[in-house]
Amino acid sequence: MDDPDVYEETAPAAGESRGGPPYAACVQCQEPTEYPESTRGITLCPVCEWREAERAACSG
Repeated sequence: MDDPDVYEETAPAAGESRGGPPYAACVQCQEPTEYPESTRGITLCPVCEWREAERAACSG
């Protein structure tokens, strides 16, 4: 009943679909973002969004 393989989650490999619409690539690191490819403008992955927010907050 407590089989560890049942609860193991794995992230999709690079270039592998997570299901749903195709996701846009991050403009800085090329990792998949949370946004569909049809999103206009600059798309950033969560890590790059966080770093950009840190830079903007500290720029005074």
